[in-house]
Amino acid sequence: MSSSHLIGVFEDESGLVKAVEEIREKDLKIEEVFTPYPVHEVIHAMGTKSKLQVFAYFYGLFGALAVLAFLYWTSVIDWPINYGGKPFNSFPSFIIITIILTIFIVTVSSLATFSGRAKLWPGKQHKIYDLRATDDKFVIVVSKDKTDPEKLSTIQGIMKAHGAVEIREEEA
Repeated sequence: MSSSHLIGVFEDESGLVKAVEEIREKDLKIEEVFTPYPVHEVIHAMGTKSKLQVFAYFYGLFGALAVLAFLYWTSVIDWPINYGGKPFNSFPSFIIITIILTIFIVTVSSLATFSGRAKLWPGKQHKIYDLRATDDKFVIVVSKDKTDPEKLSTIQGIMKAHGAVEIREEEA
């Protein structure tokens, strides 16, 4: 299955931000924007919100509860050992390992969630629209298959007006 795209390449961040904001104001669809570093204005203009923080919070909450439950079960129920005269459920001795394992659980679970959501896995081949996007250029990609020709010409005009150094159509 082949698809075609309209690709606009910008040299500076300000032109890209203005183009993305104007395209989104006109309610036109941008498939993706590639930048050499994170540009927060583009993220806000694209209207994409990440729920990774919410997932990380719940991973931490359930991870801490699971670690505490495991420590309680191992030291009080399964194998109670009285060492140093401490009670079996000596909560202060659980704090350090709970914090460390909670951080570990949040990190690994968030990484797995991000990788799964972004469809990143070993061996996956991704389409690179412009190699310069990883170096010093800013790239807007619009799907021609999902956009009617009139809207494409509007998008192309917006890109030119805001300083796109190159606009090309490409078959994938």
